[in-house]
Amino acid sequence: MDAYDLITRNASEVVTEDEVRALADDPEGKRAYVGYEPSGVLHIGHMLTANKLIDLQEAGFEVVVLLADVHAYLNGKGTFEEIRETAERMKAQFIAYGLDESQTEFVLGSEYQLDESYVLDLHALELETTLSRAERAMAEIKSGEGVTVAQAVYPIMQALDIVYLDVDLAIGGMEQRKVHMLARDTLPSIGEESPTCMHTPLIADLGTGIGKMSSSEGVTISMEDTTEDIEDKVNGAFCPPTADPDPTDEGDERENPVLQIFEYHVFPRFQRVVVERPEQYGGNLEYDDYETLEADLESGELHPADAKGALANYLDELIEPGRAKIAE
Repeated sequence: MDAYDLITRNASEVVTEDEVRALADDPEGKRAYVGYEPSGVLHIGHMLTANKLIDLQEAGFEVVVLLADVHAYLNGKGTFEEIRETAERMKAQFIAYGLDESQTEFVLGSEYQLDESYVLDLHALELETTLSRAERAMAEIKSGEGVTVAQAVYPIMQALDIVYLDVDLAIGGMEQRKVHMLARDTLPSIGEESPTCMHTPLIADLGTGIGKMSSSEGVTISMEDTTEDIEDKVNGAFCPPTADPDPTDEGDERENPVLQIFEYHVFPRFQRVVVERPEQYGGNLEYDDYETLEADLESGELHPADAKGALANYLDELIEPGRAKIAE
């Protein structure tokens, strides 16, 4: 796999392709970042973007993980003391999950976001951003019903973080797209370049296949889960024998979250996936790539129950190091 294919593997969108190809042609010394609100325990959303960071490290990038304590405070996630304690725990979990510590720089937002130069640049960006534009950018990532002034400032800070962290590539889930487009539109107004961005997919709700899996509602998977928890959640997951389920009667689009987790979590981390089956049902199935597994589910060669059993085993293996770190 060449550098560009590795960098963009399982990405939903790159902005722009030419910019990412230029980075792939000369990755040495290039820096990529993802920002996370410290939330205590890594869940499947954190893990998806962490997989992308692991890809980037393999491609030769330096990786910056912003543990966004100021952002978390603005989004009502606790006191600074509580948030910073949580950030330290999350750092240990990221390393346990598989990030190369020697190639990863962990940064607290408060290390630079309270400096005078940052605050003055932030005010300059505020002058270039309407309240409605900031609210739209924040809509998919805010907590609470209404929008506070603090939450309106939040996406403007995210745009400025790209400058102050001195990164070449901003990574985020598709819910971050509006924030990154805000950054591309507004940063030139303060003499900075529009950032290159990459967006990873969102996993559908595990139980229904509708919308996105969320740690605040529905069923999600995190490093707190025991082996039994993972088995129960995966066994109860929505998994029709297709990658393209029919919409609901109400017209809601649906995905197959079991296949999504195989594609975005398991295959990027394991060279071969073995689905164990008794000999009376045809014996084990082995897969070197996601596409073959999906095709077998579509054809009926792979039963959804067998797919779920294998998925639970591989997720448990991925989560175990972080789970052990939490137990400490």
